[in-house]
Amino acid sequence: MNIVLEDGSTADSTKASGKPAKLNIGDETLSPAFEAELINLAQGDKHSFTLQAADAFGESNPDAIHHMDRTKFPADMNLEAGVIVSFAGPGGSEIPGIVRDVLGDSVTVDLNHPLAGRAVTFELEVIQVL
Repeated sequence: MNIVLEDGSTADSTKASGKPAKLNIGDETLSPAFEAELINLAQGDKHSFTLQAADAFGESNPDAIHHMDRTKFPADMNLEAGVIVSFAGPGGSEIPGIVRDVLGDSVTVDLNHPLAGRAVTFELEVIQVL
């Protein structure tokens, strides 16, 4: 599966990693619009479709953007726009965040999914249906 942005660039590709994505229909991890695109596909089918942000990775949530004090990060950490940092989440999970800005001792971290707020095109080939 390829995830393609509006400018034609590839944001992610399971083909590049050689590890197919496993998608479970009906377990509520996929949006209803995404599932509707997959429901009638069979092994060997190729399909391309575009979803708006709300049906793909969600809208960007301003409440997920945090201004943090520089002292909350390791002293030797390189903090600049674009750097991905990891925070401890519930149950030992990790929550990635993207540094958006650093002004003096204030670090702006965005915990939204990197593709939130963007329309994306999915290009996929069904390898197997279980």
